[in-house]
Amino acid sequence: MNLATALLILLMTSCFPGKKEADLILTNGKIYTVDAEFSMAEAMAIRDHKILAVGSTAEIEKNYTSSQIRDLEGACVYPGWIDAHCHFFGYGMNLNAVDVAGTASVEEIIVMLKEHQALHPGSWITGRGWDQNDWEVQEFPDKSMLDAHFPDTPILLRRIDGHAAWANSRALKLAGVTAQSKVEGGTVMLSGGEPNGILVDNAISLVGSIISTPSEEEMKVALLQAQQNCFEVGLTSVQDAGLSYRVVKLIDSQHKEGSLKIRINAWLSPSEENFTHFVEKGPYQTDHLSVNTVKLFTDGALGSRGARMIEPYSDDPGNVGLYVTPLEVLEKQCRRAYENEYAVATHCIGDGANRETLKIYAKILDGKNDRRWRIEHAQIIHPDDFHYFGDYSIIPSVQTTHATSDMYWAEKRVGAERMKGAYAYRQLLEQNGWLPNGSDFPVEQINPLFGFYAAVVRKDQSAYPAEGFRKEEALSREEALRAMTIWAARACFDEHLKGSIEPGKLADLTITTTDLMTAPEEQLFEIKVESTYSGGELVFSAK
Repeated sequence: MNLATALLILLMTSCFPGKKEADLILTNGKIYTVDAEFSMAEAMAIRDHKILAVGSTAEIEKNYTSSQIRDLEGACVYPGWIDAHCHFFGYGMNLNAVDVAGTASVEEIIVMLKEHQALHPGSWITGRGWDQNDWEVQEFPDKSMLDAHFPDTPILLRRIDGHAAWANSRALKLAGVTAQSKVEGGTVMLSGGEPNGILVDNAISLVGSIISTPSEEEMKVALLQAQQNCFEVGLTSVQDAGLSYRVVKLIDSQHKEGSLKIRINAWLSPSEENFTHFVEKGPYQTDHLSVNTVKLFTDGALGSRGARMIEPYSDDPGNVGLYVTPLEVLEKQCRRAYENEYAVATHCIGDGANRETLKIYAKILDGKNDRRWRIEHAQIIHPDDFHYFGDYSIIPSVQTTHATSDMYWAEKRVGAERMKGAYAYRQLLEQNGWLPNGSDFPVEQINPLFGFYAAVVRKDQSAYPAEGFRKEEALSREEALRAMTIWAARACFDEHLKGSIEPGKLADLTITTTDLMTAPEEQLFEIKVESTYSGGELVFSAK
């Protein structure tokens, strides 16, 4: 230590006797702590990435000193927002593919593919986001248009939900897909006795598996791009639903190296490699990465009629959807996770899938517990089955924007009677008194405020329907905020680290100049994030 430094320290301690040193002090804010009482504060002190103290501006200024003091000037501070179900890595990888979300026709997609090919020539064209329900003719496309414009370049475009894909003849030929191709838990759709280009659920892998594996450098770039986009919308943590051993190890190394700062709860795909290297060794935890959950699938998606229903689809008699995983295999995977203290998060859309998965959970959990096993989406529940959530402490993990995305056509799929248990977030909340909310991005948009708005208002962003979609199932603003902070943290056993603004917790913060709790409902989805902190470090500033 040189003489100048020593004199500076002496001067600071003499000017502020009895004050504790902080790395950062925030004052004059409107801080939503999201603690048990949902209390308010004005200021906080932060040191070593954690919150030292929370209180009034006068209290913090009296007891703490720092070389960095920020006057919030009345801005609102929340615990860093958490997406409780997304595909963070997949989203990053998709940023360099063709995004065809929101397109209104096959013709529009063809134009986009040609533009992409001109800018990014390559051996394949891949993309995601189409939804036939947004088109004038609400039917699956076929390979004919792709073949006419791209006879020599293989193409694979996943549907918005990831549970169906559209391929051209070149891609099908390279993958060896024929009318005789069969795959359990999936369908190769045919027209005139030949594959028509649509692959549903597990059949997607017939083509997807031959696309070249990304390099480690490509994966690193994807993670950093996804991270930056998350920070810009106030997300400081994500729960990534279904990752390979290779990806989780890369995430861990990027965290330790310091370039990846977003906190990730990584759910493992049920591969033998993941069970051997992770599950059988028990949960893994650092301040940035937790690995304690296995991601399973019971059925497909409602939009592609792959969700497993108890009775046939109202608009497709004879079709009850499908199980993408045989139930006996699903139960074995659940038991294996249970034996190694891992949680399970299982994708369930249809009432049939939800019922059978809840019954498997109930058999293994055998009463109330703190295992925090989750039903992901919990989209359509038979009225007789809601009790399983409360009886066996099963967490309904919801994505509220699914309700407002599907509301235009969902009743056509399942009929008015089954809609009583569909997107039933209020009924689900009442089972255990809490639930986490995510987005499922890139299935939906990355902005968590879109989910906040959908949960509270139950309308699309053009304010349709005027009275709200099944408004009796809406959440309050406090519940919606808890669902993207403390309840989301609790769902992955991280509530001791984050999710609320309390001393000892990580200083993950999201700041807005407009108040989520008081803004007019039509402004909620338009609110911009002013800044984002991860562990007290400023990782995004709109300025």
